Amino acid sequence: MSQKVIIDTGVVVAYLSKSDRFHEWAKVELSKINPPLLTCEAVIVESYFLLKGTYGAVDLIFSLLRTKQITIPFSLTDETVEIEALMKRYQNVPMSLADACLVRMSELISGSVVLTLDSDFRVYRKHRNEVIDLIISVDL
Repeated sequence: MSQKVIIDTGVVVAYLSKSDRFHEWAKVELSKINPPLLTCEAVIVESYFLLKGTYGAVDLIFSLLRTKQITIPFSLTDETVEIEALMKRYQNVPMSLADACLVRMSELISGSVVLTLDSDFRVYRKHRNEVIDLIISVDL
């Protein structure tokens, strides 16, 4: 797939954790995608936290970044106003910082698709009313 793919925390965790119930799904989906995958720092932080008990996870995440399988083209500093507005709009969901960053990335990167295991992305909208293109498990 040559489309620009924005990757969410759940997929990173599922891919790197063989015990995750979506591990095989993540492997299959990622095998269809040409790198780099795009993300934000908040997704990396969440992934580290969720994988803290997984042996070798830190090395694997750094390897994905070092080899540019995953890149971080997003600056929270530059998008603070927009991120705050998104988090206020979806405070009833509630929206995490990582989710807000990925929604904003989907607005900024034309033709992008979000690879996620988070069903909240079915609720979120880019540019206030546009459905976000998703790659998501049918089991969600």
